[in-house]
Amino acid sequence: MIEHLKKLFAAPDTGTAKSADPHQLAVAATALMVQLSRVDNQEDERELQTIVDCAVKAHQLSPDEARSIVDDALAHADDATSLYQFTGQINDHLNQQDKQTLLENIWRVAFADGRIDKYEEHLIRRIADLLHLNHREFMQARHRAQEHAH
Repeated sequence: MIEHLKKLFAAPDTGTAKSADPHQLAVAATALMVQLSRVDNQEDERELQTIVDCAVKAHQLSPDEARSIVDDALAHADDATSLYQFTGQINDHLNQQDKQTLLENIWRVAFADGRIDKYEEHLIRRIADLLHLNHREFMQARHRAQEHAH
């Protein structure tokens, strides 16, 4: 998956910065959510369905497209050794509000199975830090996701 994502995110050799490709951003955001769903070593269908739902809503994907991205990310999740490959692309193209919305969606995945594992919370904190979101933004995203879960 790392090589696949590097190819997706590679800028052409034109000397100009590449504009955001919505599909690339969808892949990066979905990959972060998949990494979260795997951190507790229990794949939960509710978490996976939440990832698909968030991808459909946030990235205007069809449910089939979203499921395909999730399946690909799951198949290659063990290859993903660093969150930087995903968060770098997101930081380059999303504003603070969009990054907060992404973090809220990540929290929704964590809440999908009805509990927050300590490893999930730790990973979400790392993702928030890598997305340059402060503690207040981290907590706001958590509270919005928690309200949505009830």
